Amino acid sequence: MKFKTFAAFVGPSLFMMLVFIALPLISVFSQSFYNTQPVFEQVEVETCTPGFPTATCVTEVKSRPVMGEDGKIKTETSFVGLQSYRNVLELGRVKEALANGSWGQLMNIDFWKALRFTLTFTLLTLPLVIVVGLAIALAVNNAAKSLRGPVIFISLLPFIITPVIGALSIYWLFVGDGILTATLERWTGQDIAMFAQAWTIELLMLFYRVWHVAPFAFVIFYAGLQTVNQDTLESAIIDGASRWERLRYVIVPHLMPLIIFIALIHLMDCYRVFEEIVGFRSQAHVISLQWLTYDFLTPDDAGNRAISRASASAMLTMIGIVFLLIPLLKRTWRDHKGSH
Repeated sequence: MKFKTFAAFVGPSLFMMLVFIALPLISVFSQSFYNTQPVFEQVEVETCTPGFPTATCVTEVKSRPVMGEDGKIKTETSFVGLQSYRNVLELGRVKEALANGSWGQLMNIDFWKALRFTLTFTLLTLPLVIVVGLAIALAVNNAAKSLRGPVIFISLLPFIITPVIGALSIYWLFVGDGILTATLERWTGQDIAMFAQAWTIELLMLFYRVWHVAPFAFVIFYAGLQTVNQDTLESAIIDGASRWERLRYVIVPHLMPLIIFIALIHLMDCYRVFEEIVGFRSQAHVISLQWLTYDFLTPDDAGNRAISRASASAMLTMIGIVFLLIPLLKRTWRDHKGSH
């Protein structure tokens, strides 16, 4: 292929990746080393209260933000190095918690609490999504042709629903007097509060994520099943291989590149879990790394945002994603080299 033709096809994609991915990432990385704060000044304020025969006045020194000529609060930006990362990680409190052997004390630190849930959520849902997606694909592939269309349509419905809407739907089914909560209370004869503790909320989140993402894995696996070598399957049947043996030694090895692809997509998406936190309103019990970054960007009572800490939190999230992807990328690279 000529270079001009290659550049014509690849150039627009590279340009869009540079503008919308690389440059924002560089900006976030640089902002994590700088801290922007409003400029305050000390002023004397005299407060008088009515009195007889004279008013009582008290003079106090108060701090107030300095206003610029444009009517906005003046700010100053200073280089803080790794201080924002230290503020997010709170290593001093981590050392104290480890010294005391207190897991609860460690989980009171926002970043480590969010990291624990994010890793648990990601690593538990990954095998479930792959197993459920493959099971649905095998079931549809072995079903009668007249049933495949309706089954595929119904299976794809959870994936079509907007993530926040789907999370809110599950939330409304179980919160308060939701339909499923009321049914369980009538069946067990006990009051049930699904959102009063963290572990039940996490179970619902896990269920929702698998329900929402498994259809994506199902579509990929179903397409892959259409390319399985039928001669190899027939040979395995003739040799007396059981269904489990055919699945283990023929189908799964054939689908391994697709399994790695689904794992890559799922890890990148699931490690940035955010919709479930908002949809299930779990901030009091469960938070994620992505939600923590969002919380840093939420203005406080004075209208200030912790942009430096939010940038540091975002970069730490990116580093975590990279570490999770390294084993899969190494496996993909080895397979690629072995095929040549």
